[in-house]
Amino acid sequence: MRKINTLKKNYEFKNVIKKGQFFVRKHIIIYLTKNNKNKNIIGIAINTKLCNAVKRNRIKRLIRESFYKEEKFLKEGYNIVFLWNKKEPAENFDFQTINEEMREIFKDAGLFKEN
Repeated sequence: MRKINTLKKNYEFKNVIKKGQFFVRKHIIIYLTKNNKNKNIIGIAINTKLCNAVKRNRIKRLIRESFYKEEKFLKEGYNIVFLWNKKEPAENFDFQTINEEMREIFKDAGLFKEN
């Protein structure tokens, strides 16, 4: 399994959500802030009231895998927090829809590297 840099502390998540720019799609909400490092650091938060632990972990795995797939095309130096839209049930999703939404958001945010 690949090593990925993650946000772990509550105050790190709060800083990104409070000061960050956000983008909303049907399933995913993404908050972005710049950091002073040459790497992207991600955090994934899913509300416990949304579904049980098995489904939450599946959502996290799919989001993480989709990020791995797009990571080499992204600019460096951002804190990224992924939230699941609580208005959407945790049953109506698959890897393809999550990946497409993530691509749309990264394109809107201007995070893709210019070739």
